[in-house]
Amino acid sequence: MGFERVRAAGDAREPVSFVLTTVHVLWGTPAARVVEIEQFAQWMRRWADREDDWSSNLLVLGDFNLDRLGNPLYEAFVSTGLWAPSELDQVPRTIFDDDNDRHFYDQVAWFSEPTGASLLEGLTYTRRAGGFDFLPHVFPGLSRTEVSWRVSDHYPLWVEFAVA
Repeated sequence: MGFERVRAAGDAREPVSFVLTTVHVLWGTPAARVVEIEQFAQWMRRWADREDDWSSNLLVLGDFNLDRLGNPLYEAFVSTGLWAPSELDQVPRTIFDDDNDRHFYDQVAWFSEPTGASLLEGLTYTRRAGGFDFLPHVFPGLSRTEVSWRVSDHYPLWVEFAVA
């Protein structure tokens, strides 16, 4: 008797390609950061609009050193159609955030129409997103500052997509 194995296994869906881009905007004055954020958003928009590149499904991840919603830094970030899900609005971004001092430094975003309709092809945002509090799981005997030096002072964010 020979070795028997499944000859093929798979999914009947077409493959969906996407590109994850990461950025870390340098900390500095708001005037300096707004220029970098505007230029990044414009560069991403030009890339998304090019039809002959790898993919128009661009997802942006990173530490944009943004302030609250409605702030000029945030407005620069979304000025070209980048959209950050509202499900992340109340998610703590750093291990030092509290109810009186919340930041929007980290974002996950993609391009959408002004109406809010996503421009992603083959991916549907499920409206599920959040963060992960790793503090109870790593270096429990260390202070938050000490953990920030060893792991990060930022919580990981996540968003969920369904393959359409």
